[in-house]
Amino acid sequence: MTFDLASLQAIGWAVDDTGQPIDASWREALQAHPQARPARVSEQHRSGYIVADAPDTAFPVESLPEWQRPRFPAEQRPGVGDWVLIEDLDTAPPRIVALLPRRSAIKRGAAGDHYRQQLIAANVDTVFVVCGLDADFNPRRIERYLLLVRGGAEPVIVLTKADQAGADDPSAVPEAEATLAELAEQGIAVRAVNAKDPASVTALAPWLGPGRTIVLVGSSGAGKSTLTNTLLGEQRMRTGEVRESDARGRHTTTHRALIPLSSGACLIDTPGMRELKPTGEEDVAENFADVEAVAANCRFRDCAHAKEPGCAVRAAIESGELDSRRFANYMKLSEEVAGAADKLAGRRAENAESKVLGKAVNKRLQDKYGRR
Repeated sequence: MTFDLASLQAIGWAVDDTGQPIDASWREALQAHPQARPARVSEQHRSGYIVADAPDTAFPVESLPEWQRPRFPAEQRPGVGDWVLIEDLDTAPPRIVALLPRRSAIKRGAAGDHYRQQLIAANVDTVFVVCGLDADFNPRRIERYLLLVRGGAEPVIVLTKADQAGADDPSAVPEAEATLAELAEQGIAVRAVNAKDPASVTALAPWLGPGRTIVLVGSSGAGKSTLTNTLLGEQRMRTGEVRESDARGRHTTTHRALIPLSSGACLIDTPGMRELKPTGEEDVAENFADVEAVAANCRFRDCAHAKEPGCAVRAAIESGELDSRRFANYMKLSEEVAGAADKLAGRRAENAESKVLGKAVNKRLQDKYGRR
């Protein structure tokens, strides 16, 4: 089946010099479904999906039956940014026949005691971590976001409300200077913008080129919807005021949505996230290389950095070389990731056992009644 390649590229479809999908697994999927054509999930709702095959075209589709099963892993269902193959285009609605492998995925642990993963966005090139330079500025939250978003996408810290803070230079804001220095050491880009000012927002242009996909993450009231409206050049997303007491905002974005921009990029706006639980797949060492480097100089390999003699970490904290709050967050996140990893391993073991039991039951039925 032929399809409009230029329209697909405008919403992030990646191809090589010959016009073929850059991912070999995508090419194989298209060959396996010659009557299908690709589309991108632009909205995900409880009742189904909205997909797009061009910047100005979106329509509902029917999902695969297994995705509706209660025990089907949520992170394996399509999410905003995913690419799917659809068939029966003359019916209403068309149906999804395959989910294409993800080139990148931003996930978090879902709220609750049971282990579940929640997909935030798929096939993303850049993650804008939006944080206001007001009472909501929280270096530890930025560290937590960075831990979760390094899934094949480049993180960029977008500091909003610099105008409200009365400082053109964000390093003049209390607590921001040390955080900016830490981010610079990690090679992470930082841009301070006035989310309401189009001229100021042009600072983000290097990440908004044609075919690129960006997701906005951040707490409620950080300015994500305001920034989205400015990038769109129209007031499409609803915005709300924040409380003066703690600079917290309401959830003005209620669902994730893929929005084409005039620059040729695609933007995924997400609801504010109050809880950011690890999935157990994160690499704490990658995000805290400075802490790991100091810890490598401890006298004992299994140093808990508490009362052991020759602890380089405690010495670095006492000398001011290492921020005690950053180290405390490192320990907290390490514990959370380890706990989530144990739950993930347990769930995988249960799934493997369930598959073995299922095959054994099927074999007994076949031996007794024959193959049907």
